[in-house]
Amino acid sequence: MGFDFADEQPKLLMLMYGLVAFVVVVGGLLLLLDVVPAWFARRREAQLVAASAGGAPLPRRTKPREGLFALFFLLPTLVLLLIGLVVPAIRTLLLSLMDGSSTNWVGLRNYGWMFSDDSIVRVLINTLVWVLLVPLVATGFGLLYAVMVDKARFEAVAKSLIFLPMAISFVGASIIWKFVYAYRGEGDQIGLLNQIVVSLGGEPKQWLLESPLNTLLLIVIMVWIQAGFAMVVLSAAIKAIPGDIVEAARLDGVSPWQMFWQITMPSIRPALIVVVVTLTIATLKVFDIVRTSTNGNYDTSVIASEMYNQAFRYGQNGQGSALAVFLFILVIPVVIYQIRNLRQQREG
Repeated sequence: MGFDFADEQPKLLMLMYGLVAFVVVVGGLLLLLDVVPAWFARRREAQLVAASAGGAPLPRRTKPREGLFALFFLLPTLVLLLIGLVVPAIRTLLLSLMDGSSTNWVGLRNYGWMFSDDSIVRVLINTLVWVLLVPLVATGFGLLYAVMVDKARFEAVAKSLIFLPMAISFVGASIIWKFVYAYRGEGDQIGLLNQIVVSLGGEPKQWLLESPLNTLLLIVIMVWIQAGFAMVVLSAAIKAIPGDIVEAARLDGVSPWQMFWQITMPSIRPALIVVVVTLTIATLKVFDIVRTSTNGNYDTSVIASEMYNQAFRYGQNGQGSALAVFLFILVIPVVIYQIRNLRQQREG
């Protein structure tokens, strides 16, 4: 089948418009960032030269002018935040108070639906299970890896292999694990897990159809991906422990177990908090794994996937927006805790 330019012309025009808009916006910003500072620098230099030639005192920079100058550079960021974050957040909040067609106000009815509908309650429970298990298990495995491979002979190679899943997208990792969980009736199995079960004399199962086991199996995918991230951060924290502290502890005759709990853990506590908080936020937003593996069926849906289904598959904009607002509310305490923790570290 040949390429028909006439049929593809609208798409090509849209692509061209997009490229032109990108060049104009990015080029304009780069031009402003280059021309405007240069103009101010030349003007300042001319004032200094004129003052020096005339014997007048050198002009001083005024704070109001510096404030306007800083505001000029912050303005593009503030505009983008307003357009891309603040306005959509306000619009989502308003939509959550309306019906599915976004024409009539229904107040808090959509929020009441979240906690009264059995299928949505299951979604909330699944999300809670994800948030409780993924950060703790992934951080635990990451810490175990970091301690085991620290100062090992092939440390770099081991860390590279453990971190490798982070280079795979959530969709790619989900497809890989779908082959692990694959089921092919009786006989030879193409799924690794079922093949192991058959080789041990068991019966193959459709793993992703059995609830609540399927949710735990999807959590395994997330842990497999994020354990490498936890390992890298915690390994760096372990290596940053001062050597004199470790040496003093060894001279005092502490055992390896005491070294871990009394020296290593207190020293890497800030890194542990960062890892757990980061993984918690990532887990609250998890979508790709559920969407790719089960599409949220068989009682595996979480808030992010159900939000997508309600808004884009079922046409229930109000209910989808209510789930989005609820997800945003869940993230806020985690972010506040992290900000307070960082502030305490700076003050300490």
